[in-house]
Parts: sequence; structure tokens; C-alpha cells
Amino acid sequence: MPPTHAHFNGSVNLADADSVMREIVSRVPAGLRRIPDGETGDRGNWIFFQLQKFLQLPWLVPARPLDAAEGDYEQLPRLRLADGADAAQVSWPDLGYADAYLRSCQSFAALRGQGVIPGGVRFQVEYPTPLASISGYIVPEQQQALLGSYERALFGDLDRLLAAIPHDQVAVQWDVAVEFGILEEAFAPGGAQAFDAITAGLARCVDQVPADVSAGLHLCYGDYGHQHFKQPESLALQVRVVNAVAAAAGRPLSFVSFTVPQYQREESYFAPLAELAADPGTELNFALVPYHPAEQAPGTTEAQVRLIDAALAGSPGGRRDWGVCTECGMGRAARDEIPDLLDLHGQIIAVS
Repeated sequence: MPPTHAHFNGSVNLADADSVMREIVSRVPAGLRRIPDGETGDRGNWIFFQLQKFLQLPWLVPARPLDAAEGDYEQLPRLRLADGADAAQVSWPDLGYADAYLRSCQSFAALRGQGVIPGGVRFQVEYPTPLASISGYIVPEQQQALLGSYERALFGDLDRLLAAIPHDQVAVQWDVAVEFGILEEAFAPGGAQAFDAITAGLARCVDQVPADVSAGLHLCYGDYGHQHFKQPESLALQVRVVNAVAAAAGRPLSFVSFTVPQYQREESYFAPLAELAADPGTELNFALVPYHPAEQAPGTTEAQVRLIDAALAGSPGGRRDWGVCTECGMGRAARDEIPDLLDLHGQIIAVS
């Protein structure tokens, strides 16, 4: 079964939410299920948005000079508790996501009311997992002491957002990137030992979303300079994570997006899909939309479609419809590349 729809992982390098939504619906006229606001403005560089919030806190101080970080994975700014600060007594600020998404939802509602956004398309919001921001910015020896309180604050932000939006019009995506950096031992050795704790944390994220709200996972290997922190050897770890989260969560996963390197056309890469045990109703999306299609060997996308379809045919859920996406968001693509990237989503669906 060829791909039937397009999924967007969140960020889109355009001026504002209104521009993002209008461009998506005009360039991908069929196969739209959810539409993001593009994570524009301060949210444009993923968890750097949370660093801005962390730096406002008097009880967190830099552990190394902030100008030492240029955004590379191994050079993220690190913060620590200020002298005398007690991790058990900290209070997190307004983390900012609910306010940003409520503003964007006004644009979504207006465009939907005008008939620009089709009925049935949901407004998609994206949150980093609690582990992402804490692991990214807090010194290792203090991460566990702060993770629980930050998780509660982030969940509280999501609760406030969902209290203000009709549940049948919204979808929540959790961005799972730092977790794969840990599990693949790209950031430090021994990450595989954290599998159970990581999947339990992801299940808590999924369960935080009410059952009548779509909840999904974006499985990501990073996009700094359009490069992964590690090239995945196959879909085996991604499938294993999805299976574990689906088994542990109290509600079903609504959708998942998988990382597929744009050059990848080996059967062994896709074969682990035969072990996918997620509910047959879980929507699957694969990163077949390349950032630089001219660099792909001819016929790569067509080969990937055949390999995905064949692997899914052998899974417990059997053949199912699936969609396409980019490997990460489109926040780091040049602004003048966005129209062509959006066009590619629709073209792959139509050709396949």
C-alpha cells in the first residue's frame, strides 16, 4: 500500500503561524490530517526556547560560559543549581508553550472558519520530552534531582493548553530525540541501560494526553546541519521503543514518525518493521521527504516505498496505510527551500 498522507514534524522556517498554515494547505492539498504552527519565532531552534526560560531563574547558574555553545550537540550550554539552592524547593516559571500555541490556535481557528483549512484537520502542537530539556541543559549530576519537578511543570503547561482547546481539534506530538542520543550512546557510553527508564518516561508523556486528543511520537536522530548525531543502522531501536511505549501506556498511540536517512534503501534497514507490535490503528509515518533531493540516487524513494510496504506486510498489524514526512522539522531549512519541500510531500504521495 503506497503512502496516503503527509505528516509534519513541527518546525517550518517561515515568518509566522499564519504563513505556515497557508503554505501547507496550498501546497499539500490532499492527505492532511494535522497541521502545525511551524514553531516560529522564539521556538525556532527547539529546546533553545527552554534555555531562555531557564536563564531567567535565579536558582540556576551557568556551569560554563554560555558563549561556548554554538548549538552543536556536544556544546550545549550547561546550567547548575546556584550555591545554596535546594532542588526540592525549586519553582519553575511559565514554560511558554501554552501561551504560544493558544495564540497560534487563533490563526488556525480563523483559517478553518474561512474554509482555508479543511474540516477534520487537527491543530498539532509539539512538546519536547521532559528529559530533553533537563538532559540538554542541566549538569549530569543534578539532572535526576530536577527532572521530576520540571516534568510536572511541563505537563501542567500542556494541561492548561488542552483545557482551552476543543479536544477533537488538537493533536499533541512528543519530540523524542535526546532519548535516542542516549540509547545509541552518541552522547555517553552505557545508554542502553537506560532503556526501561526512558520508555517509562515516554509512556508518562503519552498518558498525559487525554484519550480524546491524538497523541504521537516523533522519533528523531537530530538535524544539526542536516546531520544526525548518529546514523541509525536500522529501524530496530525505533520499533523497540514504540513497542515498549505502546505496551506501557494506558492509552493508544495515535501516530508515530520514524527516521529514515534519505539515502537509505537497504532491505535490512526496514526489516524490523515486521516486529512492530503497536495497535493497528496507530498511524505510521516515514521520513521519505529528503531535504536535498538532488543528492538522492534515482529511484530511492520508490525503493523505500516498496521496502516499507513489504516489511509492514509481515508485521502483526499487517498492511496499513502510512504517510511521509521529513526526518526532522523544517526549521533549519533555508526559508526559500520551504515551498519545494512542502511540494515534495504531495508529489511523493501522488507518484507512489
